[in-house]
Order: sequence, then structure tokens, then C-alpha cells
Amino acid sequence: MTVDSTAIPGAPRDFTMFTTSWCPFCQRLKKLLDESETPYTEIDVEEDSDAAAFVESVNDGNRVVPTLLFSDGSTETNPGASKVRAKLDELAAAAE
Repeated sequence: MTVDSTAIPGAPRDFTMFTTSWCPFCQRLKKLLDESETPYTEIDVEEDSDAAAFVESVNDGNRVVPTLLFSDGSTETNPGASKVRAKLDELAAAAE
């Protein structure tokens, strides 16, 4: 499956987080990112079958969340908040 162009973040510091409502790892990451005022777009894979298929495609057929999609098309699965912020800094620096 290809990623819908509306799901790929546009600006270097934008990213999409694929989650579920019940995932404790998603809740923890969202809390840490919210505390540091790091913006993101959230898509619940239980409510969006295309998003679920994308998550499975980048995780060897497994629906693992949180999975993040960055503006350069790269993905991370269950990263820590510091790793997310470092990736965003890297993308912003590359865009300058």
C-alpha cells in the first residue's frame, strides 16, 4: 500500500502518529509530546482501515502502535519522545 498523500506531513516538523485509544505506549508518548508542546496529527488505526494497512506495511505485517510517519517518509515504531524531537530537529535542519 502507498501512503495517501494527505497522511504525509508537509512541513519538516510535522508528523503523523498512528495510534489506538487503548494503547498505553501511545498514551505515554502523546502525554510527553503534549507536555513539550510538540504538535502532531493523530490517526486511530481502529477507525481508519487505510491507516491500519499502512502501519502493518511498515511493521512486517503487524499492527504496532504508536507508529510515526515523518515528513521525509521515514517511520519509527514506538519511539521515545526524545528520539521524536531529535528526528524533528534533524528534519528542520535539513530543510534550512
